[in-house]
Amino acid sequence: MKRRGFVSGSAALAAATLATPAIVRSAFAAASVKPIGWDITPPTDSRENFIAWGRTRGEDPVFLGERWDRFQALVKNKDIWSPATIRAFLLTPREEFAAVNPAIHKRAYEHNFLDIGYGVTMSGPHLQGRMTNVLDIQRTDKVLEIGTGSGCQSGYIANLTENSYTIEIIKPLADRTRGVYDKAIEKGYTEFQHIHTKQADGYYGWEEAAPFDKIIVTCGIDHVPPPLLQQLKSGGVMVIPVGPPGAQRVIKIAKTQGADGSITTSREDIYGGKIVPFVPFTKLEGDKIVGSHNR
Repeated sequence: MKRRGFVSGSAALAAATLATPAIVRSAFAAASVKPIGWDITPPTDSRENFIAWGRTRGEDPVFLGERWDRFQALVKNKDIWSPATIRAFLLTPREEFAAVNPAIHKRAYEHNFLDIGYGVTMSGPHLQGRMTNVLDIQRTDKVLEIGTGSGCQSGYIANLTENSYTIEIIKPLADRTRGVYDKAIEKGYTEFQHIHTKQADGYYGWEEAAPFDKIIVTCGIDHVPPPLLQQLKSGGVMVIPVGPPGAQRVIKIAKTQGADGSITTSREDIYGGKIVPFVPFTKLEGDKIVGSHNR
């Protein structure tokens, strides 16, 4: 089977800029935000102080208020709990990724899956928050995401590590989201410089960039892809929706290596058995998407 892909670069940037819809370009044409470093953490003591901090940075106070309100709901529901993941959520502008569809732009912080076109959705903040927090990403970790989609999930990851890799199988969506990242970087969200993108069949991972400390899969499949497990470091963690179409359970897989070199894995359902439907883990043959990788 022949698999083709591209990695972000100057040619991809030019193509992505042309492919980015006017709604996205106009959204990013607003006043620039102030870049921040790893030593900066937004205030978490009150809604008013968080909005004031974000306004000073150059962000929209309406979206800042919605981000704060959703953050409070995430903490209450125990979907995020670590200081690092809380920081990542508060720094990630979901509205920038939702701007690709004017119908969902103002709904960026709703607890819903939102349609971004191409038959895929932008996962809700509670699901993204819990999957991210379960990974326990460290600043030095190399993290692979399968299913770039809107780009928001890797946006969170880029606020946790400088080594974020993401694969999208749908070429026009990969082009568009690469454009979203690049425009956001120009706007001042320089943390997105940490995101490496590739258009390919994610089932086979990113062999030339492997191994990875953490892997997150955002499309559903009925088994764990062997190449992804092989590219996960010993001591690494993968979060993946596993199960039949429309009835996946989100599984945390920990990989360990014994003194004799033997590999073992442990599994934990991060929702305690709750079914969470995901879009299918599709398959690429040549340049065409044909069915899924389900057995």
